[in-house]
Amino acid sequence: MSEKPSLADRVVAAGFATGWTLVPYLPHKPVAAVFRFMADRVWRKRGRSVRRLESNLSRVTGLPVGHPELAELTRAGMRSYFRYFHEIFILPKMDRAEVVRRTRVTGAEYVHDNVANGRGVVLALPHMGNWDQAGAWLVGVGHPFTTVAERLKPESLFRRYVAFREGLGMEVLPLTGGDGHNFGTLAQRVRRGGVVCLPAERDLTKGGVEVSFFGAATKMPAGPPLLAVQTGCALLPAIVYFDGEDWGIDIGPEIPVPEEGTRQERTAAVAQALAEVFEKGISAHPQDWHMLQRLWLEDLAR
Repeated sequence: MSEKPSLADRVVAAGFATGWTLVPYLPHKPVAAVFRFMADRVWRKRGRSVRRLESNLSRVTGLPVGHPELAELTRAGMRSYFRYFHEIFILPKMDRAEVVRRTRVTGAEYVHDNVANGRGVVLALPHMGNWDQAGAWLVGVGHPFTTVAERLKPESLFRRYVAFREGLGMEVLPLTGGDGHNFGTLAQRVRRGGVVCLPAERDLTKGGVEVSFFGAATKMPAGPPLLAVQTGCALLPAIVYFDGEDWGIDIGPEIPVPEEGTRQERTAAVAQALAEVFEKGISAHPQDWHMLQRLWLEDLAR
């Protein structure tokens, strides 16, 4: 028997339903201003999520918690986070050609060339900018893909998110509660020359790979590096960020897989190399890294 959703969960689900129903038909600039206002209000209240974002950005920048520059960066981070939500409400109604036109991309040839040669691709990215918009761009340039989605509460919200992403052209597998064969399905997709996109800097399972990230230990999902090790697909890091009113995506060269070592050792080496690329991308656009959860092992231990 499924767990009955709490009142808070039902309110959140209703809010998202209203957003997807109403926001696309409202004037863009006034609504964007409302989302910025809400972001500033949440930032000023300094709740748990804001304090966690500030702590995470402290590791990225080296600025101590309480530093005025870090406080302003955290405020910009909350505005970026709320902009993401505004944009996902309007994205289903946006013209796909406009999404492609307004996206500045470097490294797109790494995707195009591999797929043209019949080789599968895994795009691994941190939780940055508007990753759903980046997915819409990827579909818009001819590469429908498969991804895995965290199971949200309540179930109605999860179903809406899945429907939203499927409407953009993605194949969505649930992280939990599915058939339990996600890795096999993803491996099948890339072995057939397809594209897979996966968030890759926060492990939501107990099977993550430990890496050094901004000078401290954390665990990253094993899926992206393991797919590269086991299938021979091209593992490409992608950094997604906001570029003024538009969007930017920087796709990096393929992360090489070592030829020597055990599968575990090779997977760990690939994960560490991926973490180092992510460090550079997050450092370049720290305000667009939406990490409002505990990430590092010493923080989780507390």
